[in-house]
Amino acid sequence: MVSLLGADPNTYKSHPLHNDEREYPETNCYADILIELLHARGDDPSAVLGRAIRTDFEGDQWTFFKPDPRDVEALFGVDIHESQPYRSLPDHIVEQITEGRTLIVELDSWYLPDTAATAYGREHVKSSAVMEAIDPGSRRLRYFHNRGLYELEGNDYDGALRLEIEPGSDHLPPYTEVVSFDAERRLSGQGLKDAARAVFAFHFERRPKTNPFRRFSAALDRDIPRLLQETHADYHAYAFATVRMAGAAFELCASHVDWLFGRDGTSVSEALMRIAVGAKALSFRLARRRPFDHAEMVEALAVEWDDAVTRLGVLV
Repeated sequence: MVSLLGADPNTYKSHPLHNDEREYPETNCYADILIELLHARGDDPSAVLGRAIRTDFEGDQWTFFKPDPRDVEALFGVDIHESQPYRSLPDHIVEQITEGRTLIVELDSWYLPDTAATAYGREHVKSSAVMEAIDPGSRRLRYFHNRGLYELEGNDYDGALRLEIEPGSDHLPPYTEVVSFDAERRLSGQGLKDAARAVFAFHFERRPKTNPFRRFSAALDRDIPRLLQETHADYHAYAFATVRMAGAAFELCASHVDWLFGRDGTSVSEALMRIAVGAKALSFRLARRRPFDHAEMVEALAVEWDDAVTRLGVLV
């Protein structure tokens, strides 16, 4: 087996950002895999979450938060950019890992055993994963996905890596990114904190110009009647793209503020956590699929956002 870091799914311990005690132990597939990749490498992924302060309501969904690739490179010397798959995926993965790099690949969750409670063998859902190790001879793959490190083999290996798809068929190739590491540009200690603070200031200046929760409240006036007429699956898709996306992003932002400012940022991180808790509560109310007055619940989140931004203006 060719391995990037020599990590073993049987002994691997996930980063505390993925603890069960959090409101959102899983955030989204892309943020989660970068958290675990950096953690497995020995870095603290809390440093690269500053862009979360820019989380915004974008008309029909909230921002899909990803750590900014520029931040990941500036802080840890990790470069991520799109690659062109033109051979079989196992060939590309072996090549990159052998050279000390790796690939992020959009896989089909139908073939990912770690999604047994949701999509595995039930639903075709694209999801990003980081390739950690591969053994083409025995058809085994180890990969970072969601909040952990997992292994698949056999038919799942063939399906996830598209070995059953004929060349030239009408299926699009998967989206892939190459990840390379420059240890000489990897920051730590006070140098990392100082650089992360500058990065956060950059993103804070580009935060939403108006309160996103008040805009979201107006959209809910429009959306709730439609959701009451649609299916339970439609609701889950809506909830993931809206309240769950917002809540998970602001919980990550709270963790970043704690890491970056310590006690000085406690009042900010507490306000951001109240947003995360409130967004989760709102998702439960929406799940009942009954009419309710959402305005008060969303206005409470808007007040916390205003408070957090005001207090950050003093810190940054």
